[in-house]
Amino acid sequence: MSAGRLRLAVTGLTGQVVSALIERAPNDVEMIALGRPQLDLGVRDAVLATLRQTGCDAIVNAAAYTAVDKAESEPDVAMRVNGEGAGNVAEAAAELGVPLLHLSTDYIFDGALDRPYREDDPTGPTGAYGRSKLAGEEKIAAIHANHAILRTAWVYSPFGANFVKTMLRLGETREEVGVVADQLGNPTNAIDIADALIVIARRLAADPSPELRGVFHMTGQGEATWADFAEATFAIAERFGRKPVRVKRITTADYPTPARRPANSRLDNTKLKERFGVALPPWRASLENCVARLVTPSR
Repeated sequence: MSAGRLRLAVTGLTGQVVSALIERAPNDVEMIALGRPQLDLGVRDAVLATLRQTGCDAIVNAAAYTAVDKAESEPDVAMRVNGEGAGNVAEAAAELGVPLLHLSTDYIFDGALDRPYREDDPTGPTGAYGRSKLAGEEKIAAIHANHAILRTAWVYSPFGANFVKTMLRLGETREEVGVVADQLGNPTNAIDIADALIVIARRLAADPSPELRGVFHMTGQGEATWADFAEATFAIAERFGRKPVRVKRITTADYPTPARRPANSRLDNTKLKERFGVALPPWRASLENCVARLVTPSR
């Protein structure tokens, strides 16, 4: 890392976190976003060759197969990207001798716990997507000790497709929207994730301390059900001139999906705060900023 400048290689081109990283990177952080066709996570030789050329100080593995329901019908594709692909990126990071920041998910848990999950709680994914992400974590841990696996959840942002944008779109034509009210989680803005990743990458590139390596949870502060999340979204949008929209609270059973969703997706972020001094903002404050931006494009 030269003269305080950080050169960050990021897998992915159009995802929410990649888009946020590109927008949020300060002048002394050089972002190198890499995606298909140049970089296909499932092709080991391409991953190694592409990342070798970056001369990076750290790698963020933000690319992933994220179609949770579709993964049930094509588990091999999910495993190729999220499992084998994560291992390929870890191999490249090990060869280059640089830290790897890898984004993982709450789906590696079964959702049955009655409190927020800590990093050392037993894993138990219930679907193909969660199994593929857990396989990625395991491959990284086996290949490259210089890593920070960062599990996040319920990601939304002004970019790409996500829950908040879906709610705002539905609210334009509906008076009422049915939303699941028996799943708990931590809504997390990709912009907050990006800001945290930059702080963590700088620290990892400069400090070899073992306590900064391993698995960490990283979500917005506070918890909500999907129905709470939707109500907050509509309430903010209404303050910015959108019409009122009611939320009909439904159960998971009322809205069946191919992949089972964890009833409890809450993650405990204490370790991240203690080791890195990083805490993402409260989810309601971050949601306010996101919705304001989406409904008032001139902002």
